[in-house]
Amino acid sequence: MQIRLAETEADFAAVRMLCRAYRALLADRWPDHPQFLARYYAEDGFEDLLDRLPELHRAPKGSIVVADLEGRVVGCGMTHEVAPGIAEIKRVYVSDAARGHGAGRKICLAAMDQAKAQGYRRVVLDSTTRLTEAIALYRGLGFEEIEPFYDPPEDFAEHLLFFGRDL
Repeated sequence: MQIRLAETEADFAAVRMLCRAYRALLADRWPDHPQFLARYYAEDGFEDLLDRLPELHRAPKGSIVVADLEGRVVGCGMTHEVAPGIAEIKRVYVSDAARGHGAGRKICLAAMDQAKAQGYRRVVLDSTTRLTEAIALYRGLGFEEIEPFYDPPEDFAEHLLFFGRDL
């Protein structure tokens, strides 16, 4: 498995497909809280967001990292600036084909390396309480729970966890 920066339109198309699969996973995990998907991943704006990913995560303030397995993009993760010196890691997702290869861990490590190379001294991220695999990954990488770095929606705040780690 190769971890690299997304560079081509084919990479970005694969990342968009992974993000759609991530949205579907969240829908499966949160059927009893449709407001979560509606707020963060509303269908009417989701495709526009996906189209803007290369711009939103463009260097020198961000990146899109992909996991490439036998020439196929099977995982992704993104960074962008949330405050001076602080980058957020977002949309870490690996397909079923990448599970068991350590792709999530490798993506996070590469995203942290990119953030550090871009001058960030800290990374933050959030997760939902039902993404237990992601929470275990983040804790295993040395992330610690922190106070929210944005104002979470009142009707969903209890279901969000926030993490941070110095680089």
